[in-house]
Amino acid sequence: MSISTLTLNDGNKVPWMAFGTGTALFQQDAQNAVTTAIANGFTHLDGAQMYENEESLGAGIKESGMPRSALFVTTKLHRLQPDQTAKSALQVSLKMLGLDYVDLYLVHVPGHHTGQLKEVWKSMEECKREGLSKSIGVSNFEVEHLEEILEGAEFLPSVNQVEIHPYVWKSLQPVIAFHKQHNIVTSSFGGLSPLFRAPGGPLDPVIEKIRARLESTRGEPVSVGHVLNKWLEQNGILVVTTSSKADRMREYLDTANVPRLTAEEIESIENAGAQRHQKFFSN
Repeated sequence: MSISTLTLNDGNKVPWMAFGTGTALFQQDAQNAVTTAIANGFTHLDGAQMYENEESLGAGIKESGMPRSALFVTTKLHRLQPDQTAKSALQVSLKMLGLDYVDLYLVHVPGHHTGQLKEVWKSMEECKREGLSKSIGVSNFEVEHLEEILEGAEFLPSVNQVEIHPYVWKSLQPVIAFHKQHNIVTSSFGGLSPLFRAPGGPLDPVIEKIRARLESTRGEPVSVGHVLNKWLEQNGILVVTTSSKADRMREYLDTANVPRLTAEEIESIENAGAQRHQKFFSN
């Protein structure tokens, strides 16, 4: 199953759905999960220095036998050690991953580089110029952080990865508007959190009604996860998700085959989400 792509502002293309090695795999050996994800159709793998499992991510890539050119690999910059730069940190990551380059390198948390964001971004740009990362971007950035690095930047961030689901959608509108203005791809993590971390909320009956309609239209099973992933897909968002189960991995990728939501359904999801503001992850 081929995964559709989004075009970044530097012209590179990124698969719209990624398998993440954080959350449940945080500080865990990710090799088997990564190999299983690739075997079941994932080509975009999202890692981070903070997850402390880049070595096993690299081992999973190697074990899969998939050509490097067929994969899109992301990693993210953690806190800098004394005398370390974003470039030297990436060189350590590449050694652990067993790769010559990554496709996307993100500044993971702006608060880790307070007062140094411009300097860090200059080093990120160096990584792009030298081909250590084909594209560069950020994660968990708000408008003021983006404005800070854009001033005098040679390259715009290609991606900003943030927690996105209907319970934060309303509060994210200034960030998303800024992304559209600068052609920055919005990437999400925690997209299914309302369903599994806060059941019984105002979103649940709306999602269930849409799920039943989609299942009837499709003539095949549709899950509540399908509905939220479809909502993200139709909003043009790059989705990072994870699971240790092969059938759940296939379900996520199957989102592409689920019928499209109507404009009214999208509006009903966003209206229900606006009734509750709740984040599930802290930076």
